[in-house]
Amino acid sequence: MEKLIGLLLLFGTTVSAGAQELRISDSMSGQRLLTLDSCRAMALRNNKQMAVQKVKQDVAHNLRKAAFTKYLPHFSAIGSYTHTSRPVSLLNDQQKQALPQLGTATAAGLQQTTGAVGQSMERIGGVLAQMGIPMGDFQQMAGQMQQQMGEGMQKIATDLNGMGQGIVDAFNTDTRNIWAGSVLFTQPVFMGGSIIALNRIAKINEDLVENSADARLQSTLYATEQAYWQVVSLRHKQKLAEAYLGLVKKLDEDVHKMIDEGVATRSDGLSVDVKVNEAEMTLKKVNDGLVLSKMLLCQTIGIPINEQITLADENAEQIAVVKLTPQLEVERAVGNRPELKILQNSVDMSKQATNILKAGNLPQMMLTGGYAVSNPNVFNGFEKKFAGFWNVGVLVRIPIWNWGDTMYKVRASKGATAIANLELEEAREMIELQVNQITYKVDEANKRLVMAQSNIQRADENLRTANVGFKEGVITPTTVMEAQTAWLQAQSQKIDAEIDVKLSQVELQKSLGVLSER
Repeated sequence: MEKLIGLLLLFGTTVSAGAQELRISDSMSGQRLLTLDSCRAMALRNNKQMAVQKVKQDVAHNLRKAAFTKYLPHFSAIGSYTHTSRPVSLLNDQQKQALPQLGTATAAGLQQTTGAVGQSMERIGGVLAQMGIPMGDFQQMAGQMQQQMGEGMQKIATDLNGMGQGIVDAFNTDTRNIWAGSVLFTQPVFMGGSIIALNRIAKINEDLVENSADARLQSTLYATEQAYWQVVSLRHKQKLAEAYLGLVKKLDEDVHKMIDEGVATRSDGLSVDVKVNEAEMTLKKVNDGLVLSKMLLCQTIGIPINEQITLADENAEQIAVVKLTPQLEVERAVGNRPELKILQNSVDMSKQATNILKAGNLPQMMLTGGYAVSNPNVFNGFEKKFAGFWNVGVLVRIPIWNWGDTMYKVRASKGATAIANLELEEAREMIELQVNQITYKVDEANKRLVMAQSNIQRADENLRTANVGFKEGVITPTTVMEAQTAWLQAQSQKIDAEIDVKLSQVELQKSLGVLSER
């Protein structure tokens, strides 16, 4: 009994010394103490993919707002300037040459009429002379009359030439420099349901991005908890490896003393030396694994991988395990899993895409209007100044024939919807299978933990009796080493069982879609 007490004291001293050394090292090096909750919070705050999901949510929100604007009237302003090499001409070259000579041509036509009038006046003068009327007065009057008619025709010719030139000038458009501008608005009245479908797609896309963010959140938390408990497991195995190394070193000292006294063989000493080397190598591997696991945890929670950290559960004497009695909750998983929600979003979006394609076969009507200005303008002849007009109208588009283009696209879209539905059904079946498997896995982990705890008692008792027998000289060093190895395996299995219980519970929460609920 005294030897057993001494052995336990040696084991306790080794463990407590290691823990005290770690606490001292922590305080000296200023290591950061992290709990599981703080690791989860840091992972969600610093994870790059979570930041990406946040940006995607903002993008989806803005796209939904952009889709809503399709219901509202749209206004636009257009301005243009055009320089042409030649102006537009409403008169041909013959008309341009004829109109300025309009008076001259008219005067030439009237000249014949004036000559005929002169001849008539001469005949009238001859008749008057036969009647005894003096010719002198009549000839004077006729001359004055002809003179007045000539002056009148000359004035008419000049005026008509001026009017012709004015017409030519008025029809000179001078359109080599054209300025134009307009303000337009369009108001959709009926677009075949495409705007409604577009807004539904935008809302579904927003839900899809939110579900994707939830899936990423749960994946991040799951990876964080795996990394956290991996560090805790390796830290406990490190302490176990140190304790085991202490046991085999103590056995090595005792065997070498027995060799010196001649009660043990050199072969026994060499066997124990091999065990010491194996224990040292095991401790080295555990130490390296612990360093790498802490680096992985640091990377997962978003801090420098070389930062020194200490976890709240790694220095505890026992890993706190809360046994969970698993219940088969398939419906809960189906309602909570973000993966299923994402697939359902895909199905809904595919249906709305089909509605948009169907709108291509329906009439579409828009209300249009605006105000347009131009320089030169034709509202008061051709004027080189800005003038404009208001306008309002209705635009109707009625598809008549497109060789079945829309029909084929609608069929293809319905096929995509059918594929999405099949994938959704398959995912539900896989999740149902996964929940069943993990439920059994949790139950199995609980049973393994119970068995490992019972094995600890047997291994402790076996090691105690082996040490007592070795001290009494009735048990060989080989038997003691076998008992130590069995004790090490039992302790290691207990640590693995405790970690398996933790991780299986986390995996069950993830399979149910409730990992983020804490």
